[in-house]
Amino acid sequence: MSTTTENPTGTDSRTVVVVGHGMVGHRFVEALRSRDTESTWKVVVLSEEAEAAYDRVGLSSYVGAWDRSALALAGNRYAGDALVDLRLGTRAETVDRTARTVTTSAGDVIAYDSLVLATGSYPFVPPVPGHDSGGCFVYRTLDDLDAIRRAAEEAHERARAEGREANGLVVGGGLLGLEAANALRQLGLTPHVVEFAPRLMPLQVDEGGGAVLEGLISNLGVQVHTGAGTSSISPQDDGRLGVELSDGTALLTDLVVFSAGVRPADALGRAAGLEIGERGGVVTDASCRTSDENVWAVGEVAAVEGRCYGLVAPGYTMAEVVADRLLGGEATFPGADLSTKLKLLGVDVASFGDAIAATPGALEIVHTDATKGTYAKVVVSDDAKTLLGGILVGDASAYTTLKAYVGRVVPGDRGALVSPAGAELGADALPDDAVICSCNNVTKGSICGAIADGACDLAAIKGCTNAGTTCGGCLPTVKKLLVDSGVELSKALCEHFEQSRAELFEIVEST
Repeated sequence: MSTTTENPTGTDSRTVVVVGHGMVGHRFVEALRSRDTESTWKVVVLSEEAEAAYDRVGLSSYVGAWDRSALALAGNRYAGDALVDLRLGTRAETVDRTARTVTTSAGDVIAYDSLVLATGSYPFVPPVPGHDSGGCFVYRTLDDLDAIRRAAEEAHERARAEGREANGLVVGGGLLGLEAANALRQLGLTPHVVEFAPRLMPLQVDEGGGAVLEGLISNLGVQVHTGAGTSSISPQDDGRLGVELSDGTALLTDLVVFSAGVRPADALGRAAGLEIGERGGVVTDASCRTSDENVWAVGEVAAVEGRCYGLVAPGYTMAEVVADRLLGGEATFPGADLSTKLKLLGVDVASFGDAIAATPGALEIVHTDATKGTYAKVVVSDDAKTLLGGILVGDASAYTTLKAYVGRVVPGDRGALVSPAGAELGADALPDDAVICSCNNVTKGSICGAIADGACDLAAIKGCTNAGTTCGGCLPTVKKLLVDSGVELSKALCEHFEQSRAELFEIVEST
């Protein structure tokens, strides 16, 4: 056993221990190291996973490529930085708040001046009979996906021998549930999705949007079961699993993936006696400080003033706040934009602002096109002037611009916002303080300023503003801003081909 108190730089620095090395933990380390010009803090990072921080938002892109390095976050190993001690595959076992030490799974006892909990969340597995049977998985980490891949390969072998098609079942029809279903589909399995709520993505879309979404996904060969829970799972003699639903439906499946939401990974904080929220999470104030003045919490484990946030953007903001505080600043968490835009099984889905019209007097303008499989709804104030929120299914091309207008008076006919024949809102009409990239809180003014300073392509914009480096949902609007500024964008497929994808297709087709 050892106690880490030494300072490798020989300066009078303090030690911050970071528990967790996900996207938010990594952002905290980056923020602190970039701002700590006097090298006042040594950082010890404990990562339970053996993999250094990677893009969990883009987890589904791992399927097919199976290249872990493609998801690695830039600088995630802090090469050459003597003030960062990254310990992979090392779990924090206990915290002694009185002695201010953390004991690790390796037996080390690490002294800290400040402790940052960035433990994230864990998958919720409903306690149904048989949930721990062989062939049941969760969808959260790269290791989880590797395990699902192996099970899928075994399922195909079994199905071929029996002269049938292999299938899989996902418990949960929310964001991650549909991503898991897409992963199963990419692995060649016929997926079933079971959602207890009456519609898919119940937290993001309304009844109308849910109906369109279910139709689009069903047309892709996904069997959708809404309004039904999972009653039991039982192993069968042929290696499959029997799944019984609450509506009486009985299914046979080769594997089950639980993707029924997440819970804050607050066990370490609980055991240390920190205040825990009613619905879980380590309670913090607006500065992300916990009930112990030397302990902070960021990301999904943090219940900031009692509320947990399940998106990466709020976690990034918390990380920046704590980095600022450790260096003597007074930053506070300003709240969060919970807007989301995803492509699930190839289907665009987006929700932003007051998507369910909870604001008193709010009005809804809806356009549904069953032939095209699109649904668009905007919510406006009672005087029909101010945009409050909206939902887009099937076509979310207007998402970034519409989201930037939330809380602002919308010019022109409000009905045109959802009408296919309506005029498109231009990014050029947005004020400079409108947030274009919500993941990294990048405004239009910052992007336009970078363009004015010589950033003339997407790579340059990403490099100097971080816009589009997380989920990429804002890139269409960034491209518009480049074009509006007089920049001619290259249509080249990549650095190796000057032709566009369509041009290369025509060349190949004619040869």
